[in-house]
Amino acid sequence: MELDFSGQTVIVTGAAHGFGRAICMAFAGNGAEVWALDVLADELAETQRLCRDAGGRCQARSLDITQPAAVTSLVGEICGASGRVDILVNNAGGVLGQVGQPLEAVTPEQWNAIFAVNVSGAFYLCQAVAPGMKAAGSGRIVNIASGAGLTISLTGIQAYAAAKAALVSLTRQLCHELGEWGITVNCIAPGFVRSNPNTERQWEAMGSAGQQALLKGIALKRLGTAQDIASGVLFFASQHAAWVSGQTISIDGGK
Repeated sequence: MELDFSGQTVIVTGAAHGFGRAICMAFAGNGAEVWALDVLADELAETQRLCRDAGGRCQARSLDITQPAAVTSLVGEICGASGRVDILVNNAGGVLGQVGQPLEAVTPEQWNAIFAVNVSGAFYLCQAVAPGMKAAGSGRIVNIASGAGLTISLTGIQAYAAAKAALVSLTRQLCHELGEWGITVNCIAPGFVRSNPNTERQWEAMGSAGQQALLKGIALKRLGTAQDIASGVLFFASQHAAWVSGQTISIDGGK
């Protein structure tokens, strides 16, 4: 299956490491002009360097996606420099250093913070790119949710499971709203992947018995990689998925 994104402009949020970095490198390696966005400036610069060292085109910008005015301003800059945004990958998210705790101990600030970065940020990006995609009569939006949004969260964090489920639902809703302009909206629900410092801490906290139990519950009996997730994103963004929209695919090794 040939994938060529030459001449296309891609925004990837949460691009400083893990899935985001792998997605940026995959698009850059297939001809796209990539705009890598994150709040972690040093790691974001490394993503840019890796993309460019591989011969790709990548611009890095620091952005807090929970701030709608900042999102609108940066998307305007990108459209001004590149003409338009062809592909948006809403990858930013996570647990923000939180750990599982009893329902009654969760503060409103903890709950709202996770929703802000996992759902509201994606919504603001979709709002910002939609006018240009409508004008072009085409576009691809790919949301990165989690298996936690389809079942339960391994972290035990209620807000994370609920936020990822909300992202799955937002995918279906926007698919129907934007489809008449040739815009597809799809979602990936990754399984557990050791892709960043947070997941490394989770893995270590499981201990040997917990790690073996996790692997036993995976049909392929192994963990995946960030590249596995990036491959799913490239499919959804490609012409091979031109008649695929509103879908959530689990990339988890079989659960």
